[in-house]
Amino acid sequence: MTSRLVAGLLAVASAAGIVVGTWLAGGMPSASALLPYILVSLMLPGVGWLLAYRRPEVRYGWVLLAAGLSLGVGMLGTGLTASGAPAGLLDYVKSVALALFYGLTWIYVPLLFPDGRLPSRRWRAVPWIAGIAIAAHGIGTAKAGLDPYDSTAQVDLVAALVGGAGQFVTWIIAGIVFWGLVLRWRRSERPERAQYACMVAGVAATVAGGVLTVLFIFGLGTPLLTGVAGLALVGSLPAAIGVAIVRHRLLDIRFGIRGSRLHLVFDVRPTVGEVLSDLGTALEDTPEPVEQLGRLAAAVRAGLELRWAAVTLADGTRVVSGRAEGPAALTMPVRGGLGHIECGPRDAGPLTGQDRRLLEALAVPAGLAIQSAGLVTRLVNAQEAERRRIERNIHDGVQQQLVALIAGIELARATGAGADMLAHLREQARQTLADLRELAAGIHPSSLSQGGLVEAVEERCSRLPVRTTVTSAPALRSRRFTDEIEGAMYFTVSEAVANALKHAEAAAIEVRLSQADGRLTAAVADDGKGFDASLTRRRGLATLSDRLDALGGGLSVGSEPGKGTRVNAWVPVDE
Repeated sequence: MTSRLVAGLLAVASAAGIVVGTWLAGGMPSASALLPYILVSLMLPGVGWLLAYRRPEVRYGWVLLAAGLSLGVGMLGTGLTASGAPAGLLDYVKSVALALFYGLTWIYVPLLFPDGRLPSRRWRAVPWIAGIAIAAHGIGTAKAGLDPYDSTAQVDLVAALVGGAGQFVTWIIAGIVFWGLVLRWRRSERPERAQYACMVAGVAATVAGGVLTVLFIFGLGTPLLTGVAGLALVGSLPAAIGVAIVRHRLLDIRFGIRGSRLHLVFDVRPTVGEVLSDLGTALEDTPEPVEQLGRLAAAVRAGLELRWAAVTLADGTRVVSGRAEGPAALTMPVRGGLGHIECGPRDAGPLTGQDRRLLEALAVPAGLAIQSAGLVTRLVNAQEAERRRIERNIHDGVQQQLVALIAGIELARATGAGADMLAHLREQARQTLADLRELAAGIHPSSLSQGGLVEAVEERCSRLPVRTTVTSAPALRSRRFTDEIEGAMYFTVSEAVANALKHAEAAAIEVRLSQADGRLTAAVADDGKGFDASLTRRRGLATLSDRLDALGGGLSVGSEPGKGTRVNAWVPVDE
């Protein structure tokens, strides 16, 4: 919103300077004769406003506005001087403004065309050299007093040399930039070739107008030819950009006619910022992961005007917006190997470099949405698997023991059992209670709630049938963390030592708990047979890895055949 306001203010200021300055310079009787010049000059801030308003990220829209403002200031200074205003400061302002106008239109606009970026890194020095040359031209000319319409002007020789050198360098750089523009035009592919052709013609006409204007200053040329040169000087460049917009969809800004009643349409594709803003709002309002992927695919389709777009996850899950027909015209991988975005053909014309840049911008929130969807799905699956495990353990273990205990009690009541049978039933009840405690420990052990992480890990490892050592800093024993952090780290250690017993055939296990640099770390190492970590899925640890990821932490597994296994887990904590 701020950029649009600034663009509007610059355009209005430019137009006011051009109109008032031209009217003052020409005088009231001849103001109507200068109307064509005024209208053509207003194209410059008009086209600049259009680009800056709808494509604020494209820098040469702002350059056109700056050129229009420079022209307005220069014309206003000329008009005030012609109407009798004292010179001095006006001469400085007028000279610098017009020098800036020439430099911006001859160098910066063609240099940044068509996407607002330099053609390559080799051109990075050109804007700086051009800026110095333009400043030297404007300031030196003003200081020297080189006013072609004032025969009494005093000439400062040093300033004249500085201004002349600046002007000469400006012309040289303009020629280099123009030649580079021609080369890019010759090497470009459709549809950018037509856009480049418009800019080449516009710059050529602008420079030709400038040359003819200089010749008129030195007494060469006719008034009619000079008038045409003035129109070419101020209007060729915005006219060329306008043609590229209307005929060749420059920056996807379109004008057309729609409907049976021939309504004039001013239609533009959303900017990158608008697409990202709308997508962010849509993702916030959509809690379901799969629906988020659908919103993402719809945003890509709308932003690029595609017939269809699809988001595909690494596990093969695919969500399509539109009707997918035929091969994808463009595929963009999402960072981290989480999936990719597929783009079908456009409704009109092929995909351009601007489309690829928009898709690259969308790949960032796409990666976040895909990662969120995958993480939520894995956590849901893990919760379901844990629920089934608890249900299975209750059914196969404690439930059967309780059934047997009830049957024994009924038998004892019916037969008047003696002390031996009652003692047996009591022992059976104690075993059932122990099994219930063991089952509850698998959900959330009481030692973890009461004593903290170190005590719970020590209790867990004390019951293992192999030699197990637990090492931790003394200060960590009394330190408490949130339930989520303590639970995640405890169950990670439990799963790691269980794997060491079941699969590694380990004879010794070492557990280390530490806290440093804002991290709580748990490391479990064994001397077992090891395995090839690149070929083996982590299974149970994968669920715990997702749990740690949700807390901002991570998990890594290192192992080699015959060299044991080491599991490292960490979560961020406050110091």
